[in-house]
Amino acid sequence: MKIAVMGSGNGGCAAAADQAIRGHEVSLFDFAGFPANIGAINDRQGIECTGKVAGFAQLSYAGHDAEKAIKDAKIIMVVGPAFSISAFAAAAAPYLKKEQVVCICPSSCGGAIVFRKSLGVELSDERYVVGETSTLPYACRCRAPGNVHVYHKLKGGLYFAALPSEASEEAFALFRCLYPEAARAKSLLMTMLQTGNTIIHPAITLLSATRIESMKGDFNFYDDGATPAAGRLMEALDDEKQMLNGILDIGLIRDPEVKVLQGYNDRENYIDAYRASPGFKGIKAPDRLDHRYLNEDVGFGLVFISELARQVGLETPVTDAVILLASRIMGRDYRKEAMLTPGTLGLDSYDSDELKALLRQ
Repeated sequence: MKIAVMGSGNGGCAAAADQAIRGHEVSLFDFAGFPANIGAINDRQGIECTGKVAGFAQLSYAGHDAEKAIKDAKIIMVVGPAFSISAFAAAAAPYLKKEQVVCICPSSCGGAIVFRKSLGVELSDERYVVGETSTLPYACRCRAPGNVHVYHKLKGGLYFAALPSEASEEAFALFRCLYPEAARAKSLLMTMLQTGNTIIHPAITLLSATRIESMKGDFNFYDDGATPAAGRLMEALDDEKQMLNGILDIGLIRDPEVKVLQGYNDRENYIDAYRASPGFKGIKAPDRLDHRYLNEDVGFGLVFISELARQVGLETPVTDAVILLASRIMGRDYRKEAMLTPGTLGLDSYDSDELKALLRQ
């Protein structure tokens, strides 16, 4: 199958390498402002991949020409941080064909809707099929340009949904050709909210803030940072997501349970499971606080969760406190910035019953 991957960061390189090693024809696109991996991949004629996915992955194309990258691709994987989705949609828009399936990987709280809105396509419009996953299928880092290390590849707990919902079954069948371990989500809200990033990254980052600043990331994020105190904060954040789950009937699973399904953790608790996780071993902390663990997972993720909860009449005091604290230590106001909210997605006029009906798969 011909696959296009948009995004040459950690996840994009891992996805491109994995699928090329598995025998698919893979092209890789990124913007000219991100030349390091693209240049190294062209020099080597592929990606060197180590860890849980290992081998040399030869790509059919790596470059900055979106038209060339996505031409004739059966599925287009958009793999990048939340703020990049609109830009990738704009790059793909002139060349995107109706028969192609786009997959935002991961959703980052509504990636499929963001992509469709950037195309000028409403939720009910059947012209394009855009899916999303609940999380990235890998824990991975680019150790050098053109060289990606995969610490872990998911064994399960990877959920998929698509818009329009009528096309989700066919889109899911195509996605499972790439990731047989994937499962269909009950609702698009499940893929939007199931990710553990919004509870794990902010909790550990905030409680390790001085250590990150003083040690410049020279410690293991999970082994050293996922202490019982961080675990209790994760649990409190997850409790509030579960309250939202109860109102909207999303199908959310508690994060420790999902992490066992994914193969990250070997036990279902918040207190020591992440610290002892075989799937997170050796992953370094960020070298600064100005990082996606706060900017994305608070600014996009927790703000979205808080605003959605308010919309359906639910209070989220712990989530709100984390947003406030992260804003203060970063010298910005994540809530006021409103980078991703039900309003920006056009969902703010719906009550809980309407949301359930609108996004059901």
